Amino acid sequence: MPLWNIHHTAAVFTPSEKEALAAAIADQYAAIGLPRFYVVVLFHEVAPENFFIGGVSAPTAVRIAIDHIARHASDSASRTRIAEWVRAMVAPSLARHPDLQWEFHVDDTSEEMWMINGLVPPPAQSDVERGWAAANRSSAY
Repeated sequence: MPLWNIHHTAAVFTPSEKEALAAAIADQYAAIGLPRFYVVVLFHEVAPENFFIGGVSAPTAVRIAIDHIARHASDSASRTRIAEWVRAMVAPSLARHPDLQWEFHVDDTSEEMWMINGLVPPPAQSDVERGWAAANRSSAY
């Protein structure tokens, strides 16, 4: 499951921009075979007086923390591709803010410590996972 926590100051995203970005993120993961319901995007609006970069209040800023659980990068080249893939997903949404400071990171989290609705997710790209993707929900297997 990819979990995106997007921390941002006010007015960086409109409600429709949040919805469009979350859908675009889910689309990207679905395109590589993950069930859409694996993708969780949370927007956390933070007042500028509570958002600091380098010890200084940041009037317009975004910090994205991404946990990858369902798939893992096996080598440096794969990790670089993922970082570029993430940048390409978010940069268009952030481009309208000329003074915006933004950053992201991606963590690979152990899939052994992950369950959905109390179920251990099926192996990657298995028939069961494809069934979950088609139904857009988990089920016992």
